[in-house]
Amino acid sequence: MSQTTPPREPTNMSRSATEARKQPPPESPQSIWLRRAVMASFWAVAVFIGLPIWWKTTAIYRADLPLQDMTAWANAKVCKPVFPLRIAVVDAPLPPHDAHHLLRTTQYALDDLNDFSTHHLRLTLREMPASAPANASQQVVVDGVGEPADDGTVALYVRLIPVETGPTPRSQLQPYSATLDVYYSPNQMPSPSSTSSLLATYIARELHGIYAEERAQLAYLLSRAAGSHAAESSSLSPEVAAQLQRQSARAFKYAPTYHLTFSLFTPTSTPSAWDIEAALRQYMHPILESFASITNFTIDTQVQLYASFSPSIRQPEYDADAKAWTIHKEDLSGFINAAEWPLSPSIGKGPTINFALYIPDRDQSPLFVQGSRDNTWLVPQWGGVMILNPPPDQMASATLTKEALAPAMQAFSTQLNALLGLPQTPASLPLRISTLTRVHTASLIFSASSTLGALAQVYQKMPSIPVPDSVAQSVNQSLTHLQQACDCLRDGRFQAALENARVADGEAEKAFFERSMVGQVYFPDEHKVAVYLPLLGPVAVPLVMAALKEVKSLVAALKGR
Repeated sequence: MSQTTPPREPTNMSRSATEARKQPPPESPQSIWLRRAVMASFWAVAVFIGLPIWWKTTAIYRADLPLQDMTAWANAKVCKPVFPLRIAVVDAPLPPHDAHHLLRTTQYALDDLNDFSTHHLRLTLREMPASAPANASQQVVVDGVGEPADDGTVALYVRLIPVETGPTPRSQLQPYSATLDVYYSPNQMPSPSSTSSLLATYIARELHGIYAEERAQLAYLLSRAAGSHAAESSSLSPEVAAQLQRQSARAFKYAPTYHLTFSLFTPTSTPSAWDIEAALRQYMHPILESFASITNFTIDTQVQLYASFSPSIRQPEYDADAKAWTIHKEDLSGFINAAEWPLSPSIGKGPTINFALYIPDRDQSPLFVQGSRDNTWLVPQWGGVMILNPPPDQMASATLTKEALAPAMQAFSTQLNALLGLPQTPASLPLRISTLTRVHTASLIFSASSTLGALAQVYQKMPSIPVPDSVAQSVNQSLTHLQQACDCLRDGRFQAALENARVADGEAEKAFFERSMVGQVYFPDEHKVAVYLPLLGPVAVPLVMAALKEVKSLVAALKGR
């Protein structure tokens, strides 16, 4: 029987020989330094060539902005708008001494009535040519102070007219001229030794009342613009503040150009035409021309046949007592069938103001709003709507005449005034236009200042967004025109102030909504990591690992010594 001999364990000498055969030969000092030189060269290329190129090609250019000035304007520390209105008193029927004395006493009475320092009236004494009242130009001296020649800064002329009959003093404001006629008796003139008189007090109260709504609107704007002006508007009652809030909510924001769209809608095939051009020339163009100093208008018209009601509202119901069809008031908000009626909100360059005229079907005529015979209503910041019931003899006519369109054009004119924010008082249209000019100037100054302040905050809080030179140029132009607008307000040149404020607001909006900036606002840093990591990872890992290995070998060599 054979026996298996167990294998013998290798001796220590044989194990050492085997391990010695498995280990690579030791590196020579030259090869070690060569390997380290190669690795160092890779790191040198990455650090001194690759990193600068990456930094240069991916650097974000940020133009320098005057952040301190922008913030100062936003905080209302640079300019507080003031509105000095020059009131020219015509002195034709009075001796110079009496005219100057009446002017002084009236000014004292005005100063006592004024409780809003931002808006104040300054009386001057001037001669007004009979042919052109608005172009008066004569330098006079009042209380030793020379008044400059009229350069279009006179807001209102006061004509003193002596009368022998009728109640006095009384006044009449011209509806289409910035002129206030004051009728007085010669015995109502103040005596040289008096400091007040019935005539001076009456004139002061009339002037104060004429600009009451303007003062309220400016105080409301100041209170909304900055908390520091809240004390200025403390005199506004809650009712007045609520009314101004409603007016502001329904009116369009100021724009250099508005686009007016007049649309005719009918549920049948008649009427298929309307004499809209003649109606616009007669009823709308005079009003649009009065706004020419403030804004421009473009107009287009359209006719939509077979225009059905919106399915979201109830159909008209017949009222036997009124013998008319009625539509519920709660359905007026959904009367416009936006899904089928072609009413584009962006046809022209500026905001579009829509005026929709609806002619009901003969089977549902006359059509009225329930509980009211007023078939017109206003849609805030959109336009106006009217339901027109033509006379029975014109129901079958295919064309609406200019005369038939007269009620609609008059209603649209009133709605346009409300949508543009035209004040309701005073009775003189030129004075209301002037008030709107000053209100728009103030709102544009506040808007531009607020936009610049917001841009300054974005610039500081988001250092990763690019800021091109065009933004800096727009900001500088906006600041320049803001200062010019403020200077023009102090001088009473309100039309020039509006022009500068309009440019300032436009440049501020242009800078804030720069495309290259807006595109980077919503680009977080996590996206950058996701882009660079797949590119730099395969390159960086071998370099880092090799560097760690060499550091480890150097540390081991130092310990071996």
